[in-house]
Amino acid sequence: MKRLISWSTLLVVFFSAVFGLADLQPVQALPLNQPALMAPVLAAASSANEADAKRAEVMDKVDLNNSAVRSFLDMPGMYPTIARKIIANAPYDTLEDVYDIPGLSDRQKETVAKYAERLTVTDQSEALTYGGDRINNGIYR
Repeated sequence: MKRLISWSTLLVVFFSAVFGLADLQPVQALPLNQPALMAPVLAAASSANEADAKRAEVMDKVDLNNSAVRSFLDMPGMYPTIARKIIANAPYDTLEDVYDIPGLSDRQKETVAKYAERLTVTDQSEALTYGGDRINNGIYR
């Protein structure tokens, strides 16, 4: 069986070389300013949508008007209880509006204040809040 495979491989290589099936010409790089290489870059830049634009606006902060509960996972003490309260009472005009949530204890307010530099408030976006379920949006790891 091994002999059959080696002979068939040899025949494929031989016929490829004889009949020109193997193109052995050197490859040359195209200049970077050639339009064929620029088209995919332009297409990728124009494919941004409203959700991507909103995420770029807030950078690495958690947007209280547009984020789901899972965005608070890396803030100990915020997930899930305080995060649920924040999302249930959205939208907010300013970050200080969070401290006026009914039922938020003083200790919970201290926890929110501890992470205040990692939180932000922007206008609510339909692209990020569609479906109305930011507490369980069906995204699991």
